[in-house]
Amino acid sequence: MNERPRIFDDLAGMAGGAISALAGFREETEAMLRARADDVILRLDLVRREEMEAVKEIAANSRAGQEAAEARVAALAAEVAAMAEQIAALTGRLALLEARLGSDT
Repeated sequence: MNERPRIFDDLAGMAGGAISALAGFREETEAMLRARADDVILRLDLVRREEMEAVKEIAANSRAGQEAAEARVAALAAEVAAMAEQIAALTGRLALLEARLGSDT
């Protein structure tokens, strides 16, 4: 029987250990980079996407409410203008009636 020399087993064991060490080094490097990136984000005072989307939704709702309020104010202003015209017309008619009544006496 031709057995494999022990040196190949040792080399395979060393290669496996090196691969494990490199994988651990990679994970540790990624963790350090993530931590640094989080620190940079905190220092730059950036907001998360969820927060930004919530603010956008609030702004859109506020804008819609403002537009509705502006339309209501415009409608009320038109009603006030119409009432002012009616008052002016009634005041003119009242003045004519008073003038007629004053001339009859």
